[in-house]
Amino acid sequence: MNILLPVDGSPLSMEAVHHAIRLVADGLKANFVLANVQEPSSLYEMVVVHDPEALRRVSAEAGAHALSQADALLAQADIEHDMEVAIGQPAHTLIDIIERYECDAVIMGAHGMGESGAAFGAVAQELLRHSPVPVMIVRPQQRPESDAAADSAAQEQPDTNP
Repeated sequence: MNILLPVDGSPLSMEAVHHAIRLVADGLKANFVLANVQEPSSLYEMVVVHDPEALRRVSAEAGAHALSQADALLAQADIEHDMEVAIGQPAHTLIDIIERYECDAVIMGAHGMGESGAAFGAVAQELLRHSPVPVMIVRPQQRPESDAAADSAAQEQPDTNP
């Protein structure tokens, strides 16, 4: 079974990687495809840089950096995986990767770097609508109410340091 793990380096995308590792530890037999999609260069970037190869190199380096933590976690867990950094519109490019690697499923975070107040980020919503394979959304872990209440109380305490 091949499973796509889209990773952008955000904490929620890393939670999806941790979830995938737990599934393997529980007996799932799977290979993973770590993928990062970089947005295409803007017209401004193309005008300022003048070197398409330099722009591609910067995108590849940014993508490799975004994948590095997930790569290390999967390697440490001795889980087979491929990695791909692609350039394009994220949801459409991820669907291309699903088809190219013949993935059977996707495991991803509810939000990426562009986190909003919506239940799911734009890329997650697009994949839910258009993916040819099942998509598992890993939601953020809920903190116990006692932790949230303690944080709230700490924020309300006046600063007594001179």
